[in-house]
Amino acid sequence: MKKIIAALDIGGTSIKSGLWDGEQILQEMEQDTNAKRGGSYVMERAKEILHQYQGFDAIGISTAGQVDPEKGCITYANENIPGYTGMEIRRILEAEFHVPVAVANDVNAAAVGEAQFGAGRGKKDFLCITYGTGVGGAIVVDGAVYTGSSFSAGEFGGILVHPADREKGSYFSGCYEKYASATALVAKAKELDQSLDSGRKIFSRIDEAPVREVIDRWIDEIVYGLITMIHVFNPSCIVMGGGVMAQPYILEQVRKKAMTEVMDSFRNVYICQAELGNHAGLLGAAYLASQLVLK
Repeated sequence: MKKIIAALDIGGTSIKSGLWDGEQILQEMEQDTNAKRGGSYVMERAKEILHQYQGFDAIGISTAGQVDPEKGCITYANENIPGYTGMEIRRILEAEFHVPVAVANDVNAAAVGEAQFGAGRGKKDFLCITYGTGVGGAIVVDGAVYTGSSFSAGEFGGILVHPADREKGSYFSGCYEKYASATALVAKAKELDQSLDSGRKIFSRIDEAPVREVIDRWIDEIVYGLITMIHVFNPSCIVMGGGVMAQPYILEQVRKKAMTEVMDSFRNVYICQAELGNHAGLLGAAYLASQLVLK
């Protein structure tokens, strides 16, 4: 009998939700998180959304923050969702709905989605990196996400790329996230022209030499981090996600530049765009939850 999974993807801006029947997402919705109202409010919001669905056998949660998937709780979250650290998501939702609950960090969930249904399908090992507000990462080994000793592996945004910019007590100063994220691209573009306040606007003017120069320098920053990752992990594949990665120019230039900067023996790596877009986290969370009821 087919199992139905309710899935939520909890981000700082919105909560995406839907039912997964093993083939497709049904009754998909997206609603504001109102994250600044705090972690307790976000959990009440999650319960309200889930109560709009009927007849599910398990719940899959993809969420911002560092997650202990064994306990189903948030081990650390920044102030984008105040009071979210320590939130016992699994306990709260299992008590409310009386079905098994799987909880995963959003980038790890997206990596699971890509591994099962997207760009990582059929690949035993790969890295999944997302470029958005920050830089998120996941390491897939033997088809499963490697989480590390405290469930926080894959924090690629913390790779130190500009040590001269390091500030004491500022953990990400001088680090990859500050230079290679989509946020960093927009910040640099706005120094050129304040109207360039989104990736879409920036790439609509890529034929202008000063704008292209900003984009090219940002792509160089992406490649700096990839050089380290390729040499450390020797992956067969790197899946690059985030809305800005839909721009073909980025992938073309990243491939070209990275291959000239790594040793010959590491150039077998295939760099590709994520395939699932905004559905990656939902599908990954749903798949993880499905494993709880198919055992």
